[in-house]
Amino acid sequence: MKIDLKKQRATYTAVRGRFSVVTVPALQFLMIDGHGDPNTSKAYEDALKTIYPVAYKLKFFSKGELGRDYSVMPLEALWWADDMDSFTAARDKSRWDWTLMNMVPDWITCEHFDTVVEAVGRKGGAPALDAIRLERFDEGLSVQTLHVGSYDEEAPVLDEMHTRFIPDNSLRMTGKHHEVYLSDPRRTAPGKLETILRQPVARIGQ
Repeated sequence: MKIDLKKQRATYTAVRGRFSVVTVPALQFLMIDGHGDPNTSKAYEDALKTIYPVAYKLKFFSKGELGRDYSVMPLEALWWADDMDSFTAARDKSRWDWTLMNMVPDWITCEHFDTVVEAVGRKGGAPALDAIRLERFDEGLSVQTLHVGSYDEEAPVLDEMHTRFIPDNSLRMTGKHHEVYLSDPRRTAPGKLETILRQPVARIGQ
């Protein structure tokens, strides 16, 4: 039976127009780091060309070798910059740093990952293979909401999250801005894209 990991993790659902405070458990991800505008950066393009082949190869390895099938999870990314205004007021994508991510189940080990990376390398066509890693990420307390629309229309939602909801609820931002891309932009009109916007936080005074 194929497992849908999204249905096992409540933090992979969010409601449009509502900010929710959630606790994200420690999860395991494929990760690739980079810098620059995702629309023009070759590093970002190379990361996309690498993370998907590894993710799907791991899925089929798990199904064939371990007898455990699962649906490949949506693409995710952490985003940050020296000045967080580059995400809201300035929206200067050339200043962004990022980590592309894809969640994989806990039963995938480093040995499984190494075997799959070697197999993908033999096939070729994954230009950032030397940069990909398998790592646990413990995000913890976070605020999230669902954004529906183009990525360039996120700024007002993020501004409201950062400047109103978080301080009004005695919270402070602690980690990197996180996006979960529930829609495939290759197959979905910009106005219908669904993206979970998440910001790690801590209680003020903690």
